[in-house]
Amino acid sequence: MRNNRAMAMLPHRIAVLALDGVVGLDLGTPSQVFGTARDADGVRRYAVEVCTAGRRPVRSTAGYQVLPEHGLELLETADTVVVPGIHEGPAMTDGTIDPEVRAALRGAYERGARIMSICTGAFVLAAAGLLDGRRATTHWAYADRFRRLHPSVELDPDVLFIDGGRVLTSAGVAAGIDLCLHVIRTDHGSEVANRAARRCVVPPWREGGQAQYIERPVPKATDTSTAAAREWARQRLHEPVSLRDMAERSRMSVRTFTRRFRSETGLSPAQWLLQQRTDHARLLLETTDLSIDQVARRSGFGTTAALRQQLHQRLGVPPSTYRRTFRHP
Repeated sequence: MRNNRAMAMLPHRIAVLALDGVVGLDLGTPSQVFGTARDADGVRRYAVEVCTAGRRPVRSTAGYQVLPEHGLELLETADTVVVPGIHEGPAMTDGTIDPEVRAALRGAYERGARIMSICTGAFVLAAAGLLDGRRATTHWAYADRFRRLHPSVELDPDVLFIDGGRVLTSAGVAAGIDLCLHVIRTDHGSEVANRAARRCVVPPWREGGQAQYIERPVPKATDTSTAAAREWARQRLHEPVSLRDMAERSRMSVRTFTRRFRSETGLSPAQWLLQQRTDHARLLLETTDLSIDQVARRSGFGTTAALRQQLHQRLGVPPSTYRRTFRHP
């Protein structure tokens, strides 16, 4: 019984695999977050170590080198393997990785280890073939590149992280913290995870997903055939704007206008108008003290309920939460 108890108290072994071009914050996140996870008696629940291929130094994006104490053999005994984000190298350019690294990752997975990625570390997991046919996420700014390189992966760039069982991926930068806290919560419960979050001075759980952080600048009018109608509609987002109104502004039939509009914007007029109203509501929530009801009316949603439904559908958060997150002082 004493031996069983001692085994139960052994910390969970985490190997952080650093590749050239590793993102500094991503590299430090597992050590910081998992390193603060303790039970009620103050016993550490995780042991985190860093490794590289051949135990060689690797360059970080923060202007320093990482001098590891371990090589890839660390992955042979780790309970969990974490791959931080990278900003360069073949995984980012052509979707491939060093065969030695690929074999080590696949070997860890096949013997039962849990595999995690932070930010663009998902490119490494995909290059190792660990995300084929799976749902995964990465930083929203790299979503198009990821889809081009790995069409067999079901990418969802709107969420903060995805728990696929033994393979987990997270979105950009701070979402790695969210994923680590989620893993602690899964392994040891909310009390241990909340204690770790307090030590890291971060919320134990963030509402919504990555969608609320994606930049969607309002496009400027160009000399295309529906540009004038789009600009006219933007100035009247608080008013009812019909498809026929926009078509008449362009002196086209509804059918011709709809076809050209979709060709120029990639959206139907109704989808485009809804996006404009959502973006305008976001701007008002970020930059004004208007009430939620006033924001709903001025952005053309009419009611608070309609605005709340649309923001929740598109961003995963209600208007009040979005304002608290992005309101400029």
